[in-house]
Amino acid sequence: MENYHSHTEFCDGRASMSEMAKSAFEAGFQEWGISPHSPICCHSGANMKAADMSAFLKESLRLKQLYEGKMRILTGMEIDYVSDSFGPHTDYFKSLPLDYRIGSVHFVRTKDGKPVDVDGPAERFLQYLKSEYDGDIKYVAETYFKMELEMLELGGFDIIGHLDKIGDNGSHAWKELEDQGWYAELVEKVIANAVEKDVIIEINTKKFDTGHRFFPNERWWHLLKRYNAKLVVSTDAHYPDKVDAGYKLAIDRLDSYDMSCQLVKYPFCTENLFANSQ
Repeated sequence: MENYHSHTEFCDGRASMSEMAKSAFEAGFQEWGISPHSPICCHSGANMKAADMSAFLKESLRLKQLYEGKMRILTGMEIDYVSDSFGPHTDYFKSLPLDYRIGSVHFVRTKDGKPVDVDGPAERFLQYLKSEYDGDIKYVAETYFKMELEMLELGGFDIIGHLDKIGDNGSHAWKELEDQGWYAELVEKVIANAVEKDVIIEINTKKFDTGHRFFPNERWWHLLKRYNAKLVVSTDAHYPDKVDAGYKLAIDRLDSYDMSCQLVKYPFCTENLFANSQ
């Protein structure tokens, strides 16, 4: 069992790195990646502070040594893409001694360029949709995927996180959002571009226990199979008791689609790995 997406007290996780690693080991993981939300260029209560980077890297090294021979600890980071001047491709993130990088979009630019957090509770998203986007859910969804395409073009990461997460909150505003032809075309375009760029697509299981959906939504898995996308299954865990939430079910579902052969393990050996990665 391998997981490359988890959060701790260094960002919006609810436990220490040590507690999360202990729970992962007890759950039977052989590889556990710790991937805090990166420092970011705008206000966010969910992202780690740049001032904490040294402490994070030091604690990660300590845990690597502590679990050596029992479970491989990997030092990752979920890096927010905000614009062509801030994202996984920028020099700051390239310089960090990370084993791998996840590229994700959580902040969608408004029409005047302001980044607004579209993740989190649906109630807050609906408030932001009204106050920041004039209720234009199509604009928000289109911009989300266009930002992912920009991120893929600029590179600098190994895994694309929760590829269609906007579909969850977006569906609270427009129930039929994911049924729209333009929406499906954008999902396919992101998948095709990820494959072209040799970027791994994450099957994110965090929402399955409470929302009965994976990211990408299972309705798009036929595209993952058609494009022969490289995949990892990750729980995006924020709590020790959620380290394996939805994990085995996702593996079973991939087996039923004959897609287990598309799963990859670290080292990913993609062109996006930097020389200072371990």
